[in-house]
Amino acid sequence: MSNNNRREIVRTQDVRKVYRMGSEEVHALQGITVTIYAGEYISIMGPSGSGKSTFFNMVGGLDKPTSGEVYIDEVDIAQLGIFELAWLRCRKIGYIFQTFNLIPVMNALENVSLPMVFAGVGADEARDKAAALLTKVGLGHRLNHRPPEMSGGQQQRIAIARAMANDPAIILADEPTGNLDLKTGHEIIDLLTELKEERGVTIVTATHDMKMLAASDRVIWVTDGKISRIQKREELDIKVGSISGEEA
Repeated sequence: MSNNNRREIVRTQDVRKVYRMGSEEVHALQGITVTIYAGEYISIMGPSGSGKSTFFNMVGGLDKPTSGEVYIDEVDIAQLGIFELAWLRCRKIGYIFQTFNLIPVMNALENVSLPMVFAGVGADEARDKAAALLTKVGLGHRLNHRPPEMSGGQQQRIAIARAMANDPAIILADEPTGNLDLKTGHEIIDLLTELKEERGVTIVTATHDMKMLAASDRVIWVTDGKISRIQKREELDIKVGSISGEEA
């Protein structure tokens, strides 16, 4: 299907972000305009300090631009109040973090149930759905185990189940394989791809991981706060450690 026939899920228009550090201004984003379509797997790539993470936070409603617009499902999130933005993040977006961000005193079932409780789902329904999601990610036998009792890969699987708790349209994954070994990293990428294919979820990752590129429909390269290029998967020259001469 061509992009012309697909629904826009995220659109940014001339997004700029300026941080003030004492008397200095840091221009983290310098006019980012991009459209992401429903059901795409997008990787945002760029060196440290490129603005990649700042752009990622804008798409996720975790930060607001200094100027420009960020639309999620045609809603300009910069115009939302605190409670409206919290509602959108709770129901439209699932988050996966490099450091997992699980609650260590809660077991897997409780960690995955929590976003549903915040969304007003009944306790029994939340537990049943959490159990189904954990089974989906291969942890049906570890429902009552706490994060410290699990490997990094298992904790990231809990985080993926938690991200799916409220049936989001978008999953934002910040370096989701960054703390994992090679084999486990591949398994997490395969799981995200499977969720995209089965549920039509839009996956947006901020990553340095070259393994992620083979799963991506498009790669958005960010350099010095600007988009330097956008490449489709078939346009990528995938090599170990570099792509088109750029270091990972």
